[in-house]
Amino acid sequence: MDRLHFYTELGTFRGHDYEVYLDTAKLLSCQKPFEALCNGDELQFQIVHQVEELWMKLLAYTLLDVDECLEKAESFRAITLFRRCHLLLKLMTEQLALLETMSPKEYQQIRLQLGNGSGQESPGFRVLMQMPPHLWRTYEAVYLKGRGRTIEQVYDSQYTHDDAYAIAECLAELDELFQKFRWHHILLIHRSIGPDAASLKGRPVELLERGARHRFFPQLWEVRSKMTDAWGSTYGRVRERLTEEAHA
Repeated sequence: MDRLHFYTELGTFRGHDYEVYLDTAKLLSCQKPFEALCNGDELQFQIVHQVEELWMKLLAYTLLDVDECLEKAESFRAITLFRRCHLLLKLMTEQLALLETMSPKEYQQIRLQLGNGSGQESPGFRVLMQMPPHLWRTYEAVYLKGRGRTIEQVYDSQYTHDDAYAIAECLAELDELFQKFRWHHILLIHRSIGPDAASLKGRPVELLERGARHRFFPQLWEVRSKMTDAWGSTYGRVRERLTEEAHA
C-alpha cells in the first residue's frame, strides 16, 4: 500500500456522526505528523502513553463514583465499579507489552524527543496516587468505625464473608493490580534502558523500584500476616511432613 495514500485517507473521513461524537479529527491529531516521527516506533510510543492517560482518567473518575457509593454503603454498586477499575488496571498493564517490541536502539532515538520528561509527571498517575487514602478513610468510617468493627474482626474473629469483607478485598485487589502495573513498568524500563541507568530526571531506576513497593492499604496486608502468625502459634510454624499412612 502506498504510504502517502494511506496517510491521506486518515484525513478524508469527516462529518459522520460517529466521527463527530468521538471527535476523531482532534484525537488523531494528538500525535506527531507522520513525517515528523523520529522512527517507526515513535507513533506507537505516543499512542500507548496517550491511551494510558485516557485509562487513568476513566479510572480516577470511576474511583470517585466508588467513594460516593462507599459513603452511602451501596456495597453492590461499589463492587461492580471496583471490577471496572480492576479491568482498567489490567488493560493498562497488558498494553505496555506493545512497547516491548521496541529495540533499545530505537527507544534511545525516541528518548531524545522527550526533553526531561518522565512518567512520574503523568497527570493521571499523580491524581491516582492521591485517591487511595480517601477511599480508605471512607471505608474505615462507614464499614469499620461506623459499625463498631475492626479489620481483624472482618477478616478473622467475626468473619462472615459479608459486604465489609467483600469491599476490603476489592481494595486489596486494586492495590495489588496497581503495584503490578508499576512493576511491569519498571521491567519495561529495565528492558529499554537497563536496570542501572538513570531516568531523564537523573534519578536511578532503583528509586522508582522503591515506589513500586509502596502499599496503598497496608492494613489489608498486615492483617494477613497477623492471622498467619496466630495460626502458626496455634498449629506450629513447622509441622510434621505428611505421610502416606495418614492419607490411606
